[in-house]
Amino acid sequence: MKLNPLTIKKIRRFQSIKRGYYSLIIFMVMIVISFFAELLINNRALVVHYEGNYYFPTYGEMIPGKNFGLDYEYEVNYRELQKKFELEKNDNWLLMPIVPYSKFEIDLQSGEYPPFPPSLEKSHYLGTDNAGRDIVARVVYGFRIAIIFSLILLLVNYTIGVSIGILMGYRGGKFDLFFQRIIEIWSNVPFLYVIIIISSIMVPNFTMLIFIMAVFGWMGITWTMRTVTYKEKEREYVLAAKALGASNMRILFRHILPNTIAVIITFAPFAVSGGIVALTSLDYLGFGLPPPIPSWGELLQQGWSNMNAWWISGSVVLAMLVTLIVVTFIGEAVREAFDPKMHTTYE
Repeated sequence: MKLNPLTIKKIRRFQSIKRGYYSLIIFMVMIVISFFAELLINNRALVVHYEGNYYFPTYGEMIPGKNFGLDYEYEVNYRELQKKFELEKNDNWLLMPIVPYSKFEIDLQSGEYPPFPPSLEKSHYLGTDNAGRDIVARVVYGFRIAIIFSLILLLVNYTIGVSIGILMGYRGGKFDLFFQRIIEIWSNVPFLYVIIIISSIMVPNFTMLIFIMAVFGWMGITWTMRTVTYKEKEREYVLAAKALGASNMRILFRHILPNTIAVIITFAPFAVSGGIVALTSLDYLGFGLPPPIPSWGELLQQGWSNMNAWWISGSVVLAMLVTLIVVTFIGEAVREAFDPKMHTTYE
């Protein structure tokens, strides 16, 4: 596909803003690591070689212990199996991930109570939480949930908000006034109270939180699209399309919307960071995803309750800080790259 010369110019300008460009690379690496976290953080072996056969348990079905010469039917403890193979000193071997613990696994130690501090010997590189679960696993899998949540929320909010906003700006009149009143009334409904009421009636899940936040989150982009559409519909290319007999839907989605894409792209990174912060805040307050789902907010709550366990709050604060900084830098670079005036210069 051949790109428009103007699009190529914007991409090159984005690449010239180094902190935004490198932040995008870092952010994409973080997303890829979280999406394939089972290869790095998991209590299942990556590959097992046993009596000439190879097994790949990571993404497969549960393998019972009898398959490896053990006398039980439930799933193998691969860390113990690795020690057994090392003691036997034969051709059997297995390869474990860098962090050999799952996001739900509880690793208790004799004579001590969690949380446990960081330990290279036990491969708890950032320690454990109050229940003995590995912090690295909880942080990485928590990031995956947060980024999926924020991206889905972004898609839903933009689909609703852009559609309504562009119609408000294009049609104007009573249609515009009606939705203005709807937005003004709906924006005064206390969002947090709604979450509290629903959480007191039922346990919120991923889909329910997406739905509730989308119901209240589409209004911001709607006002922006309304304003931009009011300006765009008076331009010559829209008047020419009308004179040629183009339908309203064609004018909206083939002419006006592509010319407002810069506004949509500019706001997108900040909307992603807003979704991450919103989910983390709800989890911290206890109105978000139910335990034991990995959550940054739940880790922050644990860190607040156990100030001596500095590794809990320190790990999640550092993860949030890195995430929000790179997303902010990406947003600034995108805004600069799509700014036709280009007043600001980044070095």
